[in-house]
Amino acid sequence: MDEKMLDLLEKIYIELQEVKENFATKHDVVRIENKMDISHKALYDGYKQSIEAITEIKHKLDELTKRVETQEIKLQALK
Repeated sequence: MDEKMLDLLEKIYIELQEVKENFATKHDVVRIENKMDISHKALYDGYKQSIEAITEIKHKLDELTKRVETQEIKLQALK
């Protein structure tokens, strides 16, 4: 009877160790997914800021181009 109990306890211990290993693996996967999600958000924010900066620069360039064209027209009128 004692031997059967020891065998049963040994089987339970082995199963618990397997569950523990599986849990640790799943925990690592979740941790990696969270890191990827945070990194993805940071990359998206950086991309968004870059696009906004480029849009602002294009707008300023358009304004400067118009001013230069206006100045050229005024210079031609003076000649």
